[in-house]
Amino acid sequence: MDTDLLSDTFVDLADTMVADFDVIDFLHLLTDRTVRLLGAAAAGVVLADPRGELRVAAASSEEAGLVELFQLQNDQGPCLDCFRTERPVTANDLTGPDQRWPRFAQAATRAGFRTVEAVPMRLRDQIIGALNLFGAEPGTFTAADLRIAQALADVATIGLLHERNVRRSETVAEQLQAALNSRVMIEQAKGKLAERYDVDMERAFAMLRDHARNTNQHLTDVARDFVTGGTAEFPPARRQPLR
Repeated sequence: MDTDLLSDTFVDLADTMVADFDVIDFLHLLTDRTVRLLGAAAAGVVLADPRGELRVAAASSEEAGLVELFQLQNDQGPCLDCFRTERPVTANDLTGPDQRWPRFAQAATRAGFRTVEAVPMRLRDQIIGALNLFGAEPGTFTAADLRIAQALADVATIGLLHERNVRRSETVAEQLQAALNSRVMIEQAKGKLAERYDVDMERAFAMLRDHARNTNQHLTDVARDFVTGGTAEFPPARRQPLR
């Protein structure tokens, strides 16, 4: 494991008190670093809305995002059980017999995933969602990997709750709703950008994120501007689809 990347990740996840803090970018940082550190095929984050219902907040790949959405729509899967029990949930081999979540297992294996580990995002008695790791092979993750995954989820949760409690007077639920609404705007921008430049959805998201960072803007603001007819131009090199 890259120990320098691990230490940098904990610092980045704890540093939520910056003036330009962006929740969606923060959650994508969490999923991207989880994949890199633990060798996961993909990772996703689901968060609870004000009614306590889970919604997809971030995913490291389109496939993972769709699988997360599938389990929420079908009300079965490890992330749901993790959130409801507030305990880690393991699915070691989704192709094995007697699956606990048969519809989810079929959808996940079609997407190329055979292992799922779900860890709760909680602080004491408050749970806000779950961090989910997807593996391409059975038994992908070790006990040490899962301890690190839980530590990443814990630090991210503390950072999110601390930032909201200190910076704003709104409730945590309202902040989570704002983050989930931002994701909807970003998904719309991804689709529009993908169609305009003939790229796939992952490249479209990378273009949005790069443009936000290069112009020192929030990711959500860039997405909103593009969806509502803004004139943002993206570098020609970014217009080519992923190989």
